[in-house]
Amino acid sequence: MLSKLFVKCLNCNTTHFISFLRHAHYVCSKCGFHFRIEAPTRIKRICDRGTFFELDADLRSSDPLDFPQYRQKVAAAMAATSLNEAVLTGIGKINDHRTALAVFEPRFLMASMGSVVGEKITRLIEYATDHSLPAIFIICSGGARMQEGIFSLMQMAKTAAAIKRFHDRHLLLVTVLADPTTGGVTASFAMLGDIIIGETSALIGFAGPRVIQQTIGQVLPPGFQTAEFLLEHGMLDLVVQRKNLKPVLATILRIHEQRPYDQGGEAHV
Repeated sequence: MLSKLFVKCLNCNTTHFISFLRHAHYVCSKCGFHFRIEAPTRIKRICDRGTFFELDADLRSSDPLDFPQYRQKVAAAMAATSLNEAVLTGIGKINDHRTALAVFEPRFLMASMGSVVGEKITRLIEYATDHSLPAIFIICSGGARMQEGIFSLMQMAKTAAAIKRFHDRHLLLVTVLADPTTGGVTASFAMLGDIIIGETSALIGFAGPRVIQQTIGQVLPPGFQTAEFLLEHGMLDLVVQRKNLKPVLATILRIHEQRPYDQGGEAHV
């Protein structure tokens, strides 16, 4: 994705050397456009050095519908990313705060949610529930993986049920919505965070603007489905520039650790 010597900003066409862009958190210095970045890069920038260990790395997609060319597409994504699926899950520390972490990989079929993605998210939340850990999801996904049909859509209910049990333990879920966060991912766990953060200018929604406009027969307002628009209309809690994401998450985790609750969820008075 960002392996060339230089890359052009998709928003303003400014050309950046990759070496300089890396130091700028992969954000355009002219217009502030946030480039999509790989899951391993995000983990390095969020977690304290050497603290992340991966869970369920060996889970791989099947082909339940025998969808044409699906196996070949998955194999190509695996070769391109050196990953087995579209999300990395594990445990890491953010400024010494231990947390469960799920980070989506946009190079892997646009991080679409198939059965394995749903299973990895569910297992991570169950691990966090059992070990009383907060959880952070960094999401960049085109939505459900329709090559798996209803098996993909079932992940919406499965992940939501796991998060309900997690919330019943009064544990913290923070979801970070990067560009894009759409479809069945938005309709499920992406919007179930206790704190929902949008990256600057991220596209966030269920259906695309054209589909919505044609359905309701109205002209949509400027900036519709951007993180800033959703913040203004109460759908997000924060919009955060990428360079500030780690300190913001660390502050949230620190505040959460100081909450006056025991593991049973009863307040100390």
